[in-house]
Amino acid sequence: MAVFTPRLRFSAFAILMVAGIIIFSNHQVSAKKTPCQNSVRSLVSKCSTYVLKSSGPELIKPSTECCGVVKTVDVPCVCNLVTKEIEEVIDMAKVVYVAGCCDNKLAPGTKCGSYRVPAA
Repeated sequence: MAVFTPRLRFSAFAILMVAGIIIFSNHQVSAKKTPCQNSVRSLVSKCSTYVLKSSGPELIKPSTECCGVVKTVDVPCVCNLVTKEIEEVIDMAKVVYVAGCCDNKLAPGTKCGSYRVPAA
């Protein structure tokens, strides 16, 4: 039986953020349509400010609204959406930070897209 741990939720968050940014940046996501794509829109809407590479190197604590979305995503589904193109736009270290701030910490070694959460 699958268990949605905070680590898995974080991975999903990262994937959704990347997928959503690509979708809204007129890029094409190579993944097939999945049930979690609606979650991507919510993540982009509420959380993109905190994970974009273009927002600078600073780690910014996410809003309550962002955390509300992060806590509801289907992590395995979202992680399957993360592509290299998405990873060019999203800072995966920021994704890990945001997930942790939202009580969805990822375990070291967890993979989301091609990114592996480093050892603490």
